[in-house]
Amino acid sequence: MATKKEPNIFRDGAQQSPWQSALSTVNRHKAMGQDTVYDAIIIGGGITGLTAALLLQNAGGNILLAEAHTIGFGTTGGTSAHINTFADTTYKEAESAFGKEGAQLFADAINEGFGLISSNIKNYRIECDYETKTGFLYAEDEKQADQLDDIFSGAKAVGVAVNYTIKVPTPQSFQAALEFERQAQFHPTKYALALAKAFTDAGGIILQHTNIERVEKEDENHIGISGGLKIKAKKVIYATHIPPGINSYSLRCAPYRSYVLGVKLKTDTYPDALIYDMQEPYHYFRTHEIDGEKLLIAGGNDHKTGHDSPEKAFADLEKYVRKNYNVSSVKYQWSSQYYVPVDGFPYIGQMPEASEGVYCATGYNGNGMMLGSIAGKILSDLVQGKANKYEKVFSPSRLKPVAGFKAFVQENADVAYHFVADRFGIHETDSLKRMQPGTGKLLEIDGKKIAAYRDDQGEIFALNPVCTHAGCIVNWNGEEKSWDCPCHGARYDVHGQVLTGPATLSLAKIDFKDKQ
Repeated sequence: MATKKEPNIFRDGAQQSPWQSALSTVNRHKAMGQDTVYDAIIIGGGITGLTAALLLQNAGGNILLAEAHTIGFGTTGGTSAHINTFADTTYKEAESAFGKEGAQLFADAINEGFGLISSNIKNYRIECDYETKTGFLYAEDEKQADQLDDIFSGAKAVGVAVNYTIKVPTPQSFQAALEFERQAQFHPTKYALALAKAFTDAGGIILQHTNIERVEKEDENHIGISGGLKIKAKKVIYATHIPPGINSYSLRCAPYRSYVLGVKLKTDTYPDALIYDMQEPYHYFRTHEIDGEKLLIAGGNDHKTGHDSPEKAFADLEKYVRKNYNVSSVKYQWSSQYYVPVDGFPYIGQMPEASEGVYCATGYNGNGMMLGSIAGKILSDLVQGKANKYEKVFSPSRLKPVAGFKAFVQENADVAYHFVADRFGIHETDSLKRMQPGTGKLLEIDGKKIAAYRDDQGEIFALNPVCTHAGCIVNWNGEEKSWDCPCHGARYDVHGQVLTGPATLSLAKIDFKDKQ
């Protein structure tokens, strides 16, 4: 857990991935001109924002990237770093929702995003542990085997190289399996920092710890406002994983947490491959060497943000890994956030709720490395006024009355339930004294609902538990030491500061010192 003396600057919770432990701060290299009108402000320093920033700067633009925390702070630093030619939305599902042309465009986008990563690594000579691997997806029962058939036929139909195989480097028994050649893995923050350096070397500006609270329109320009700082630009890109504020994306995207372990094994039986099962939720495995030590990177047990138990998710994942591998120790454990779009495709392009020239990218599901990269390319083209073959199929303005309608209804019914029900589940008490150090709890004292956290030194931090995004009640995440909203995925640290959007305002502090 981060302490007051050691600010939590590289991660969006108490847990840290091995990629985030390698981070360092990024200098902006060039003074920002107060009166400068930039060609674009890019809000967010993950893989989407950095890719778009570098492409635009290299195209002759004058670009400024503003990051509320640090490069690699959020999902890019928390990914399990698989690079695939297939996606969580299967190509069969894509064809059902968007037709054969839509499925082919989706496959092309995944492949092009993959290609952007590999070409950047080659062109900028980035040392980021990039390796090509074979990917394996296996079915453990008849139902899963039928689903595997659909995945196989869907991939074949869009030209993705895939074959059935009888050999998978897994200790699990299985009924059927697919083999995807030339998949890849890398160290995501080494890659991100290299993109940041290439961007600033080309004349771009990076402002870290710069939270753009809002964007206003002034004549032909947009003004990004961060405290007393005002940044003028012709265009704006929200590369914030989900756009901030109240908008349609919170209705069309469901927030999920995914859990990952970095495990040292007793024997050298680390798989030299990317491996996925088909359980619900599924598990995934690969090997990565960190500081000369091999680690099994094992992930899964995903659930909606603010729902279920993060402690149980980690415990169940560790139990599953220990059942199948000879574990010596767990070196790392961390979680990360992603958004599942209701119709299976990301939303990339002009925001229909915003002024002309304000763009966004969200809804990558669990495939942010490829989709974030291609989103950077799409947004770069749109800012420059260039046509892009993906702009229509991924348009945030698209209307799909059938595809995803059931998921849309279920997701928003769940949000409505939590908005009402969570207000009545808070325990009434007259004291905070019984709270154990290092724990958080929702309480009601003197008729006032609070989100209370007691740190390891015994100090209480009390907050208003009403999420500043849409008014739902936050829940305590004991593993990440954060307050997570079950409705739209906003997350806050124990001081109430925003860790993850779509919220932009902190939770209000409450003084309860007399109740300690």
